[in-house]
Amino acid sequence: MPQEMKHQDALRIAVETEKGLICYYRRAAEMVTDKGAKQVFERLAKDKEEHAGQFFRHYQGDDFGTLEEFVNRPCTLNAEVLKELRGLTDVRVKERRAREIAMEKEEQLEKSLRGTAKQIVNPVVRVIFEQMAKETRQHFEIIESEYARKMGMVHETDIDIYVRE
Repeated sequence: MPQEMKHQDALRIAVETEKGLICYYRRAAEMVTDKGAKQVFERLAKDKEEHAGQFFRHYQGDDFGTLEEFVNRPCTLNAEVLKELRGLTDVRVKERRAREIAMEKEEQLEKSLRGTAKQIVNPVVRVIFEQMAKETRQHFEIIESEYARKMGMVHETDIDIYVRE
């Protein structure tokens, strides 16, 4: 029984963490003017809703309400970074910083998910955490690619061109 409680604690933290990223990506999508960045942030918010749902289905607590209520509840998470973004007046700096924060958040989440997965005995819950860590790494790579595009860096799809020349 104590081990199951630990799993439930981990699931609760995972659901809340995903909620924080849902809030961040929704707000970031509203703040940026670049169409590509807006689409990336909107896509990531949707993906995070799906991730929250996967954790939510295994969470046995009743303190969140329904999944729909939970993901649409007003958010106070990530208030500091959102305040930082709102305070930036230069649009280019704001959009660059929004991507940088997103990459930082995804790296932190991946590390946390992988660490949590190692501590979970229940194989079903462990696999969920491992899969979410893998998808979180993919999110980081999407944001990194978007960052490179916006910053005028060599994009991974252009690597063959530069290598051959």
